[in-house]
Amino acid sequence: MSHYNNASELDKLTLGKTTKYISQYDSSLLQAVPRSLNRVAINLDDNNLPFNGEDIWYGYELSWLNNKGKPVVAVAEFHFPCTTPNIVESKSFKLYLNSFNQSKFSDFNAVKEVLTKDLSYTCGGNARINLFNVTDCPPFNIKLLDAHCIDEQDITVDQYQLDPLLLKTDDIATEYVENERLVSHLLKSNCLITNQPDWASIYITYSGEKISHEALLKYFISFRQHNEFHEQCVERIFSDINRLCNPIQLTVFARYTRRGGLDINPYRTTGNNSAPFARTLRQ
Repeated sequence: MSHYNNASELDKLTLGKTTKYISQYDSSLLQAVPRSLNRVAINLDDNNLPFNGEDIWYGYELSWLNNKGKPVVAVAEFHFPCTTPNIVESKSFKLYLNSFNQSKFSDFNAVKEVLTKDLSYTCGGNARINLFNVTDCPPFNIKLLDAHCIDEQDITVDQYQLDPLLLKTDDIATEYVENERLVSHLLKSNCLITNQPDWASIYITYSGEKISHEALLKYFISFRQHNEFHEQCVERIFSDINRLCNPIQLTVFARYTRRGGLDINPYRTTGNNSAPFARTLRQ
């Protein structure tokens, strides 16, 4: 469906290849993937995006040594604006964080400064980092967004390959809704390179002509055999809904389950740049 499957930039990635785990700090482990690879395929112009937003990552496996050689553990929150030219490839991110394990840092601030510098350089913009003690980290508390779950509909499904034409508004064309928030926990896609499954809860908030809940659920399910990175799936969902349902306002927010100590949560919206605080039970 998209030309970037064979892009030369992807051939250079460690993703899908046998790698060694390095336990001494090494910023060169980080690898970038241009956002433009996917955006060209879905007719998005980096200079005139139809959305704002960010990618929020959470890291559970961050550790280093203090100046006396004693291990320190922490959890981390990473924010990347969706306007950065690159995403950070997730396996390289994991390898990079593991490289802190046997490296000495004076305190949390020293680690935060290094993370901010390296991740900002890789994404090509201003990454924002927060580190938390494992006994006091409010962003990791479970907090579900108030939304109507569309998963209980009694539908027949036979389409598991991506099909945006499943989307439609309700037959009652005059029905208008304001700030309807819907959620499905049935989103599954696969990693672009390794084919490993990615699981997510997907939140849609919109104003405009009422979107068919049945059609929306079938559309989400059609990602089940689709191969794409997390951020790319969310931008595709935003673009498809925007094009086929023509909402006045639209927000798409995916909360992906973690893999390898990281979870990725892309947020795209016509509104506020910052994602709301939320965390699902599966994360």
